[in-house]
Amino acid sequence: MARIIVIVEKLKDWNSYYPVEQLMTPKDYLVNWDEGRFESNGNKERIKIINLCRNYKYLSNGYYCSLLAEARGHSVIPSVKAVNDLSRSFLYNLQTEDLDMAIQKAFKNQNPSEGFSITIFFGRTDREQLQDVARQVFDLFPAPILHVDFEWNKKWEIHSIRPGSLNALSTTDEDKFAAALDHYSGKIWRKPKAKKKYRYDLAILHNPAEALPPSDKRALNNFIKAGKENDVLVELVEKKDYARIAEYDALFIRETTALNHHTYRFAKKAESDGLVVIDDPMSILRCTNKIYMHNLLKSNNINSPKTIILSSNSPEQLKSAVDEIGLPMIIKIPDGSFSKGVFKVESAEQLIKVTDDLFKKTALLLAQEYFYTDFDWRIGVLNDRALFACKYYMTKGHWQIYDHSKKVKKGVHVGEAETFPISKVPKHVINTALKLSGLVGDSLYGVDVKEKNGKAYVIEINDNPNIDADVEDAISGMDLYHNVIHEFVRRIEEKK
Repeated sequence: MARIIVIVEKLKDWNSYYPVEQLMTPKDYLVNWDEGRFESNGNKERIKIINLCRNYKYLSNGYYCSLLAEARGHSVIPSVKAVNDLSRSFLYNLQTEDLDMAIQKAFKNQNPSEGFSITIFFGRTDREQLQDVARQVFDLFPAPILHVDFEWNKKWEIHSIRPGSLNALSTTDEDKFAAALDHYSGKIWRKPKAKKKYRYDLAILHNPAEALPPSDKRALNNFIKAGKENDVLVELVEKKDYARIAEYDALFIRETTALNHHTYRFAKKAESDGLVVIDDPMSILRCTNKIYMHNLLKSNNINSPKTIILSSNSPEQLKSAVDEIGLPMIIKIPDGSFSKGVFKVESAEQLIKVTDDLFKKTALLLAQEYFYTDFDWRIGVLNDRALFACKYYMTKGHWQIYDHSKKVKKGVHVGEAETFPISKVPKHVINTALKLSGLVGDSLYGVDVKEKNGKAYVIEINDNPNIDADVEDAISGMDLYHNVIHEFVRRIEEKK
């Protein structure tokens, strides 16, 4: 776990609170810092700084504490990015769609007024209906104390967000601050002595409500079990735990990833905090965009179905696509997953209709030859090593593994899966999967490959492949989970 250091402008600012082991002034941290105090047997402790200086203005003590914390490799709240973002009022209007929705939901029964303010302590507020808003504001602008002003402008909006000062709190607010700080850091400060101390701590990001998660509950429990057997404490975390990620040594994302999504923000934050991350931000960036992947395959002479990139500015490309690829053909959005955003068109008229609708949402599309096989090989790869191999069969009566069509009455239908020993998979399939994954990175990938006429053709590569109980682990059992945990341990120790 990380060592927490609290920085206050003046020591008297902390008089209302219980003593802490490491309380410093800016001078202690900026000028008199002794790195050797936090080393054990030559290994540096991970350090988390809670910067409670009275202000974070440019070139102030508060600003420099956050700046030097990052330079020293310490995790710090607020970060320099948060400090800079809070100084730019125009950013308040660039909230995520989720935050805007949360604000309107919180105020749906409240009449318009002249506006009001709330104070957020480490993502918490005493106004229960605004707790979701408070947490999301904290995720966007992580700072210990935030004053948020709301105003009515045809709908409720955030007017301003300002960092607060510890020495300016009322007695009532001091109690709220102490409770929030205790909640924020209690996992570290108040860990029961009787609880086993593990060598490393791994957070698994998951979404219990996700319809098609990358790992089911049994698989997640198997990761937890494998962790214990390797002296690694594995804990399940969710979107709401964003601010706690720095407490861990590693992050394993087991929630479907996307660039405009909190999974990518988690990966970026974990990476910047020095954690081992699977999947890392670069892998997410590369794998979630099919335009990038098409060019990577083409430039490295890796077989794939014939593909053309379509632009919304070039409608004449549609005729060329029909001439070159033929019908039926497949139209894909660049960032779909689980067969979503993939359409089979069988006529020129249908092609125009489908692309017209999709070009309202994206500037580029992919047109791809219809390349039907009864199954796709899914090769799981971790650090350039084949981890598992499955045949994913097309859904009965459908041309995809996942059937999202309207004829499906409830949810989505998924085709059958069959798992094979790596040694029983055609070598050209394994070699193709390893070649592509090596070009993308050294993370965990699922490479989908079709076979035709003795050749392997890449369909796509997934940065967050399924690992489900009784499917991907059907051959290797618990060894699959141990192999993943071993890789995390190897990477953590490599960072030391």
